[in-house]
Amino acid sequence: MKEQMANCCARAWPLTSLICFLAITGVMETPTAEAEDFRSDFLHVLRSRRSAQVPLIAECSKPVESPLFQADVPPTKAIESCPKENINNLKEMLKEENLHLHTEAGEQGRLPLLILSLKESGEERRPAIVFMHGTNTNKEWLRPWLEAYASRGYIAIGLDSRYHGERANNSKTAYRDALISSWRNGKTMPFIFDTVWDLIKLAEYLTEREDIDPKRIGITGISLGGMHAWFAAAADTRYSVAVPLIGVQGFRWAIDNDEWEARVNSIKPLFEAARIDLGKNEIDKEVVEKVWNRIAPGLASQFDSPYSLPVIAPRPLYILNGAKDPRNPLGGLVVPLERAERAYKKASSPGNFKFVAEDGIAHETTSFMIKESSDWFDKFLKQGVTHDL
Repeated sequence: MKEQMANCCARAWPLTSLICFLAITGVMETPTAEAEDFRSDFLHVLRSRRSAQVPLIAECSKPVESPLFQADVPPTKAIESCPKENINNLKEMLKEENLHLHTEAGEQGRLPLLILSLKESGEERRPAIVFMHGTNTNKEWLRPWLEAYASRGYIAIGLDSRYHGERANNSKTAYRDALISSWRNGKTMPFIFDTVWDLIKLAEYLTEREDIDPKRIGITGISLGGMHAWFAAAADTRYSVAVPLIGVQGFRWAIDNDEWEARVNSIKPLFEAARIDLGKNEIDKEVVEKVWNRIAPGLASQFDSPYSLPVIAPRPLYILNGAKDPRNPLGGLVVPLERAERAYKKASSPGNFKFVAEDGIAHETTSFMIKESSDWFDKFLKQGVTHDL
């Protein structure tokens, strides 16, 4: 089967081709009631490890002069290729906002925001897009991407996910330490879920702004940021368009099919700590499952992609992955994509769902993905396309 797929040398693998080459079992559609139940259950888990509630207040902050990276700085070539308007003095035309949004009590409840937009626009309420960075980077790394969208009339929002950027407190091991602490004490959910809580509160804030059209808010992200975008769209219908990049995967499938190693290696210190605590000689699938269940309850079960992707329907969703990405193996996406496709068909919105795995690409973001996501957002956020939620 792998040889059959390898012999087809198209630039990208669309959903129909993937389903054609991989065996798919019949599954049930996801009705609206199931979507509501999913969101209710997911929010229950998110609230289970929250600090005290606080008023949703945005405070002015200062630009970050020396952004903290917890690993080597990734290249920005792909995001710099994003389409933008030819404005000679673009930087002078941009309005920059640096804010801290309070999403809950405590240090990690201060959500740092970098918001770029054109100073003058003929549109009273503009579309907005939230951009999520990958592991060990920060919102400042996103600036070329934000500037490109701002030049085209969007309000572009970047933020630091939990234990990253300003939230790392000048520690280059902040995220790693938080993951290990979560495994050992079970008080936080720094892998995906805590940041999704921030994104729910951010959606509340954005819909209240007078310069943003509350029905035209999109979200995208890279790698870990792609996971954030995926789960935020599943959790909160205020995100009307979603484009997760190299982030969507099947966590349960990876465990069952021994395809978990690449994902585990991306945050290996966590799993090494769990291995030692569990008295194991090596990391195995039992260690992996126990870690996911501890730090992100339901990630490898009721909130995994077969259940979370369909609930995004009928809102436009475009998933872009690499066909050779070991962290997001295609085999783990067969059933989730089938279920999502059925949900969109049932919602009479099949054109609102798209999946492409770019041929020959492993775990990296490409200019092709950036251009495709840009076109998708323009189609659904700037061309007057509406859809009932």
